[in-house]
Amino acid sequence: MIETAAPRATGSAAWAEALLLSFSEAGYVRAEPAILQPAEPFLDLSGEDIRKSLYLTTDASGEELCLRPDLTIPVARDYLASGRAGQAAGFCYLGPVFRYRGGAPSEFLQAGIESFGRQDRAAADAEMLALGLEATAAFELSDVEIRTGDVALFNALLDALDLFPVWRRRLIKDFNRKISLEQDIEHLTVATGSAHNEYQGVLAALAGSDRKAALALVTDLMSIAGATNVGGRSVSEIADRFLEQSTLKGGGLPREKRESIKRFLAISGDPDDALAQLRTLAADARLDISAAIDQFESRIGFMAARGIDTAKTRFSTSFGRGLDYYTGFEFELHDKGNGVEPLVAGGRYDGLMTQLGSIAPIPAVGFSVWIETLTRVGRKPGRPSGSAP
Repeated sequence: MIETAAPRATGSAAWAEALLLSFSEAGYVRAEPAILQPAEPFLDLSGEDIRKSLYLTTDASGEELCLRPDLTIPVARDYLASGRAGQAAGFCYLGPVFRYRGGAPSEFLQAGIESFGRQDRAAADAEMLALGLEATAAFELSDVEIRTGDVALFNALLDALDLFPVWRRRLIKDFNRKISLEQDIEHLTVATGSAHNEYQGVLAALAGSDRKAALALVTDLMSIAGATNVGGRSVSEIADRFLEQSTLKGGGLPREKRESIKRFLAISGDPDDALAQLRTLAADARLDISAAIDQFESRIGFMAARGIDTAKTRFSTSFGRGLDYYTGFEFELHDKGNGVEPLVAGGRYDGLMTQLGSIAPIPAVGFSVWIETLTRVGRKPGRPSGSAP
């Protein structure tokens, strides 16, 4: 068992405890998940790239474990293992997390909130943003930049465009991981049917197949060859690459679909302006994305009802937090004097619960508070402006 020192009564830990008390008063129960966690969920949901940032070990049974790099997944796992799984429940937390960050300390405090099981998604989204703003206000930060996005809108657009599944997977993966979508779009626009490829036979066999069939074929071929990976790529990565190439042999992304995606990704501004642009795009391109747009509009209304000045909120259709498990609303709060590091960040991740083993989908939304950043740029709660630190 790993022991950690209790937070000191002074400094950032004391400020964070005051913040946690405000979360508890808002109705969120304190969660205290174990520090040592199975590594598999973090690797599966964030990709193998996160491995270099984790502190890993292996138990006697061979299971790979890690010091928790964040608290969202541990809190979600504990909720699913409890008797309240599937019911509406809200949790707050404060504790150390462990992640290699170059020259920065690898152990740091993280606070936050996770809300599970609420069906009123738009209202829950707005509540998370409002509570995140309260966290910055507790450190006397009033000039905060609010950046928001909604990956559900991008998913709805891709569905309405009726893209090949391999194209859709690639675009949404790159959207989530902030990889250049423009390069992807240009690549998918170029027809490759006449190009020579040494794997023509494999590509022909995969033509028109789905991902499951592609994975089965590549698994069989690699099993025959006695290999588990090639050039560092896993079986699933190789299958996806072959499926992509077989799809591209049939022709590139049609021009009108490419233009719709580009036009969508250029939409930004305050939420009301973005809403109008989205409805215009949907009408012009005859795209059925009304359900996602209606949810976006409902969220704007709940944000206003929470006292959030939506005119000072920046929304962008291309905004994403760089994590695969977000499925809807995403946001970051930044100090206007330091726009790189977020003070508070979070969003909706409805798909995470089934990925962690839930039989039925469970709505989920939450955010994390970066205590060290708030401590550096803000003020101690309750300390008058201008007083000595």
